[in-house]
Amino acid sequence: MNDKITELTNVLLEKNEQLSAAKARTWIELLWSDFESSYARAGYDYKGAAVTEMVIRKWIEGYGHQLHEFANSNEKYKHLLEVDDFEN
Repeated sequence: MNDKITELTNVLLEKNEQLSAAKARTWIELLWSDFESSYARAGYDYKGAAVTEMVIRKWIEGYGHQLHEFANSNEKYKHLLEVDDFEN
């Protein structure tokens, strides 16, 4: 899954030059976990990482260029996107 996260991060970086690599990766991780948890809460059977990847790719295509704007207006994510460095 880490390879898919990295791949999707690179796709997002191509779509949105306003995001640093760290913030783009954080966005992908947030979108991934939010989609899977929302899907589960709705009572759907888990369809696998391929479905999650497909949905996130669609979101990146449609909204990737403006994700940096959303973070500033949403308190749920704002604090997660303030850090600009990966922590190892």
